[in-house]
Amino acid sequence: MRIKRKKPASLIFTILMFLTLFCLSNSLGADSFSTADGLRISVNGTLDWERKELAASTELHLNSAGIRSPLGRSQAEEILREEYPGLIKSLLFSLQVDSFSTIEDLIERGELSLRELDAIYSRAHRRPPNFSLDLTRFSGSYTIDLNNVSASLSRHEWPSSIEMPLFPLPTTDYTGIIIIADSVLPVHGRNTSSLVQPCIFPKIWDTDMNLIFERNITDPSITASGQEMIVRYSRNENIFRPTPSGIDNELIGITGERPLKIFARSVFGAVPTDPIIDRADAMLILSSENNRRLLREGRVVIILNDEVLRVDK
Repeated sequence: MRIKRKKPASLIFTILMFLTLFCLSNSLGADSFSTADGLRISVNGTLDWERKELAASTELHLNSAGIRSPLGRSQAEEILREEYPGLIKSLLFSLQVDSFSTIEDLIERGELSLRELDAIYSRAHRRPPNFSLDLTRFSGSYTIDLNNVSASLSRHEWPSSIEMPLFPLPTTDYTGIIIIADSVLPVHGRNTSSLVQPCIFPKIWDTDMNLIFERNITDPSITASGQEMIVRYSRNENIFRPTPSGIDNELIGITGERPLKIFARSVFGAVPTDPIIDRADAMLILSSENNRRLLREGRVVIILNDEVLRVDK
């Protein structure tokens, strides 16, 4: 017999459902928890900054739903579909936006509405769910494109101007900018060191703590289309290929074949997300209109350690 489940009647119900799931997931562990109506669900998430995606897999333990055969497939699909908003939001809330804020912080400050968050997870790619081989679990998977998150959070209409230095230096016109920040670096202003952490909107500073790059410098059409974030994250091996340019073919679309390669000197931020480059390297960028254009077009790649590029949540 099919068990009828009430559907959320309002946004308030959705919020309350999420808060219940969020608290339960904190108390019972991120991988397995029970909902208010006794359903047992396992959740696993992976945040992959190189692939620019947040992937979540969910497993409904069928006994907890009173489902004991494949004939209950439609009921299991309905349950996962109804629980999905709360499950995926708990992962999205912890997503690092910049060095000071997560998605949850933006919502608490009123800078991102729950309706806007709904629009992000409604665009998730969903693969058809399936039964486990022993028919005890029913699993589904969802993937959120981080480009869509970046597009939803980009609010500026015009790029900020990038001023030429008063005394520009002779420099080469490059086709892209690569910042190598894959090792442990000193944290500016603190007596500690850290790996540089990825986020949606990193900033780039120079060693005199001049701001060289941030989200409002980019042409808003870059992120508004949902095709690119303001920077691309990658790994060291992709910029030292045995090819004429040394650059991985996928990255060439961002950096071209003659990029400026810069080693980060340190890192900045409450969460250490913002690489700091030498002032002399910053001048190579700022002294050329062509190179300043690279910042506006988001032709920036930051090389990070494998340890932070892919994280299980």
